[in-house]
Amino acid sequence: MSDADREQPFISHLIELRTRLVRIVVGIGLMFAVLSPFSNPIYSALAGPLTRHMPAQSSMIAIDVLSPFLTPLKFTLILAVFITIPWILYQAWAFVAPGLYQREKQMVLPILTSSTLLFYCGMAFAYFLIMPIFFTFITATAPEGVAVMTDINRYLDFVMMLFFAFGVAFEVPVATVILSLAGILSPETMAAKRSYVIVGVFVIGMLLMPDVISQTMLAVPMWLLFEAGILISRLLLRRRDAARATASAGES
Repeated sequence: MSDADREQPFISHLIELRTRLVRIVVGIGLMFAVLSPFSNPIYSALAGPLTRHMPAQSSMIAIDVLSPFLTPLKFTLILAVFITIPWILYQAWAFVAPGLYQREKQMVLPILTSSTLLFYCGMAFAYFLIMPIFFTFITATAPEGVAVMTDINRYLDFVMMLFFAFGVAFEVPVATVILSLAGILSPETMAAKRSYVIVGVFVIGMLLMPDVISQTMLAVPMWLLFEAGILISRLLLRRRDAARATASAGES
């Protein structure tokens, strides 16, 4: 095979990659264009868990000159990326799928779908349950004479960290299943290490959350998701072993 013949597939892959990246950027851009006129109400909804618990005389502040304009748009862009995650993953899938075997396709697609849904669930859990408890605690424990007035940009950075932390925490079942299917750790091995996992998730909760209630609300779901991952792994491994046994019986 000549060098020109070998370069053709490489160039075609680059063109395909560029096409997928352009589609991703266009998808995010369109979603951002739809949401940007509502950037201020969207940011107000994001700030709701804090502003609802602030004293009547307090409000959020903007330290930088352009923060009142740029910060809501910044969050709107981040939200546009979050909303288009299925579209982004679909483009990534369409790019790599032709090079995968059928068995790999059957495994990768459910993992991508479940990880996306779990990430969304983690964000929703943080917004609807953790953030109200967290900010109730923060505003209630402020010393007398200290006005709770948070900068809107710093609040956004903190909330994004919280969303990302809970989104990643909810990926525990996916990580457990991958470790099992890859043969790195068996469900029995992970179950034997349960005590270490429980201690670990509570340490993570202690590092991220300020009070016992919110620490527990992070640690307990992570532990339960770990247990769910072990259960799912056992079911998948049994199904895989049964399918192999059936295939071996058919060949003999």
